[in-house]
Amino acid sequence: MFLYGAGGHAKVIMDIVKAQGDSVEALVDDNPDVTDVMGVKVMHGVLDGISPLIISIGNNRIRKLVSEKVHAVFGRAVHPSAVVSDSAVIGEGSVVMQGAIVQSCASIGRHCIVNTGASVDHECVLEDFVHVSPHCTLCGNVQVGEGTWIGAGSVVIPGVKIGKWCVIGAGSVVVNDIPDGVLAFGNKCRIVRDI
Repeated sequence: MFLYGAGGHAKVIMDIVKAQGDSVEALVDDNPDVTDVMGVKVMHGVLDGISPLIISIGNNRIRKLVSEKVHAVFGRAVHPSAVVSDSAVIGEGSVVMQGAIVQSCASIGRHCIVNTGASVDHECVLEDFVHVSPHCTLCGNVQVGEGTWIGAGSVVIPGVKIGKWCVIGAGSVVVNDIPDGVLAFGNKCRIVRDI
């Protein structure tokens, strides 16, 4: 396995890959000053032909940009402590971290992050490049648009639709649909401004 990105997010994915019984051969990063992460070498400028690859960058927009310029077979990383239904689908490049739960018939898109202790309930749909932060709860049949970031500890009630490229602030309680491209937060979650 190879990782693109050598920051803190990469360290967590390295632990997941190791827990899966695999190893990280090398990381790739644009910063020439970074040569080693947790004992694994960091390469620079090498993008094509390294597979399987996970983009280990937490920023959704950057993860999308990298995915569009890299020609690789993308892997997946699911920590053994995560509970993932056999009927759930997890797209290429996505990671499901320690203690997360992905329930029946949930669909996780490409290059998504289901972070530590997050819960994605039955029939939820996460489009590509979504990040569900630590300890979020997405109740049943929630839909989250491409590139949206749901902040730590947020709760989304059943059936809510959140648009594309939104940011939902940490600790929010989302009880109504949220349109594309907005920052929203609070209990109850309210739109603050366009992004």
